[in-house]
Amino acid sequence: MINLNINWYPGHMAKTKRQIQEDLKLIDVVVELLDSRIPISSRNPDINTLVQGKKKIIVLNKSDLSDEKETIKWMEYFKTQKIPAVITDANSGKGIKEVIKQAELIMKDELDKRRTGRKIRIMILGIPNVGKSSFINRLANKNSLEVGNKPGVTRKKQWIKISNSIELLDTPGVLWPKFESDEVALNLAYT
Repeated sequence: MINLNINWYPGHMAKTKRQIQEDLKLIDVVVELLDSRIPISSRNPDINTLVQGKKKIIVLNKSDLSDEKETIKWMEYFKTQKIPAVITDANSGKGIKEVIKQAELIMKDELDKRRTGRKIRIMILGIPNVGKSSFINRLANKNSLEVGNKPGVTRKKQWIKISNSIELLDTPGVLWPKFESDEVALNLAYT
């Protein structure tokens, strides 16, 4: 196999990463969207370091395009890592409400201690084209965000009110500076 040695990290992604670090101070729960066809390849390795100490939910999106048995295996994998995971299809709405239930569940103890009226603030993270905007539109039950079948549609952070108790912060997709694995690079190119 040819060594691709892909190193592509435009300035707007570095800026987005810095903004995410700053915005995490406002966030209770991080929802990381992955493409269920390629969960490891679509997972930005920098996110784990960025969100250290935050409550987290993994969303395996685009489940309509993946093998169901394999996706269930990934759910088990994340369970062994003690990370709640949810299978979704943002286009049909499958699993969307389960993400909110998971967020409320992992925040229950803290919400009991907080003052009344404090919303759960959730940050949506993921690489370009995992379906973040489609996911949020489905969650918000409206088309408040522009979506597209190409990367770079979301260009700035946006707060979206989901309910009286939940607000979401959508962020642009961000890749990592260098793909260490040719397989990861090819999987991303294929999907």
